[in-house]
Amino acid sequence: MRLSRRHALLGAAGLGLARTAEGSPAYELRDVTIKGSSPFARRFTLLVPKHTTEPTPLLVLFHGKGETVDERLGVYAWAERYGLTKAYERLLRGTVASLDKRMTYWRKERLREVNAELDAQPFRGLTIACPYTPDFFQLGRRETVLDAYAAWVADEVVPRARREAPILEGERHVGVDGVSLGGYVSVEVFLRRAEAFGAWGAVQGALGGYQAKRYAERFADTLARVGARKLHVETSDNDVYREDNALFASTLKSRGVQFDFRSPPGFHNQPFLEDSGTLEMLLWHDRALRD
Repeated sequence: MRLSRRHALLGAAGLGLARTAEGSPAYELRDVTIKGSSPFARRFTLLVPKHTTEPTPLLVLFHGKGETVDERLGVYAWAERYGLTKAYERLLRGTVASLDKRMTYWRKERLREVNAELDAQPFRGLTIACPYTPDFFQLGRRETVLDAYAAWVADEVVPRARREAPILEGERHVGVDGVSLGGYVSVEVFLRRAEAFGAWGAVQGALGGYQAKRYAERFADTLARVGARKLHVETSDNDVYREDNALFASTLKSRGVQFDFRSPPGFHNQPFLEDSGTLEMLLWHDRALRD
């Protein structure tokens, strides 16, 4: 894992109750703390759709390294820093345009494809859990800490989200994803608890250089054990982790594992997420977790 040589992204407690925070016309944002959880992870925000009363899939999203310094920063990173709110609303409107007139983060043909796809099948929405993601490289024995964190996500966050919101039954309607350091965390969580999720993804994932091939091999072995899952690898042309993601994808392909790959223009930064990165990720999970 090479986080030390590359920059990552910038950046009712104790009672088991959910507090409502500022959200969007499209969703309610709840701030949830689970009593008795591990000391390094106990809080998450939950985006609950207001635009539908129908059960939706559940997506668990992990944030980047920059927000590991503060629990509040972490659980609100997707909503406040990574463009989640605006991307969700843009998808609901059914017509997506580049936020940058220079089309820095889109290709024209891909934007046409997205709008044609939304015209054929509107975005139906997701319930989204955004847990605090610690910097696991600062917490002692990493394997042990990751074991506990994966158990917290699968055994506490997902069931609590189901009690808070109407979510489609079954693990095939639950996905996990993350950005940068959060992409690494999504890998580690999925490999430990693959039976709990129907889809996995990473956006510009910090997949660890040479370890990316090993991760892909472990994915192939895990899927041979638990059965096929939907996979989504998203990077960008100038992502500092592009080579890692390309190696991961090529190794999956060599093992005969099916996956979707997306690499729009852009750098490893928040403007990329705000314009295309987060939107593409949401659109993919909206489809993958409903099939």
